Amino acid sequence: MNSRAFTLSLVIAGIAMFMVYSFLEGREAQFVEEYGNPSPLVVAKVDIKELELIDDRKLKIENIPKKFQMPGHFKKIEELYNTIAATPIKAGEQITRPRITYPGAQSGLSRQIAVGKRALSVRVEETTAVSKLIKPGDRVDVLATIDYAGGKKERIKVKTVLQDVLVLSTGLYVTNSIPIVNLQTSETESREMKLNKYVNFNSVTLELDPYEVQKMIFIISSGGGIHLTLRNNDDKTMERITGTRLYDVLGEDAAEAKAYFADQLAKDRARTGGQGGR
Repeated sequence: MNSRAFTLSLVIAGIAMFMVYSFLEGREAQFVEEYGNPSPLVVAKVDIKELELIDDRKLKIENIPKKFQMPGHFKKIEELYNTIAATPIKAGEQITRPRITYPGAQSGLSRQIAVGKRALSVRVEETTAVSKLIKPGDRVDVLATIDYAGGKKERIKVKTVLQDVLVLSTGLYVTNSIPIVNLQTSETESREMKLNKYVNFNSVTLELDPYEVQKMIFIISSGGGIHLTLRNNDDKTMERITGTRLYDVLGEDAAEAKAYFADQLAKDRARTGGQGGR
C-alpha cells in the first residue's frame, strides 16, 4: 500500500472521528441543557405487588435526567429497607415516597414479626402492665403466678418465665402507627408526647418463639396471672432468677409460717385418718 495513501486515510479517519465526537458532545450538551444532568435514582428491577415487602433484590440504580425525575424519589437503595409497596409498582418505574409505606396497622402486623417468631396477645390491666405506659417497640419481662398445689399458699410461686420480649402492639397501636419523637425538634416539643395518651388498650401483643407461645398459653389456660415489667431497650442482660414463694417473701419470719402450715397439715391428717394433706 502506498504510504501517502495510508497516511491520508489515517488523517481522514481522524477527522471523521473528531467530527463524530464533536457532534455527540454537542448533542449531549444540548440534551443536558434541555433535560438536565442525569443523576442516580432508585427504580424497580421487577414488578412489585401491592403490600409486598421491598428489598434490594427488587431494586436497582439508574441515571435519570433531572426533567424526568419524579417528586419524592430515592437516591439510595438503603433508604427503602423495611418498606412496603403501597400500590403496585412496575419494573423500571421510579420508587417515590407516595408509592411506599412502612409496616403498621394499615399494612398488617404480620410484616413486623421477625422470621421464626410468633405474635401472641395477653390481656392486661393497669396493675399488670406498668399502668399501661408500655408502648409498641418496648421490651418487657413476663412474670407468672403459678399454682401447682391446689391453692395452697405455701406452694404458690411467682416466676419470671420470659425476659427481653418485644412488644409488637398495645391494643390496636403497632410500632409504626404512633408518633415518634423527632430528636431534632426542640425540648419543649419532645415533652408534648404524653405516654398516657396511648393507654386505651386491654391487651398487649408480644413477639415470641413457638416454644414460648406454648408456655404462655399453658400458663394462661391454667389460670395463672400474668404481669409485665418494663425494661430498658438497651438492657439485654438475661438474669438467672429463681421463683419466689411465700417463705422467700417472709424472710426471717418464714419459720413462723412453716410452723403454722405444719400444724394445719397435722390437723388435716388427723381429720382424714392420715390420708389428707397430700
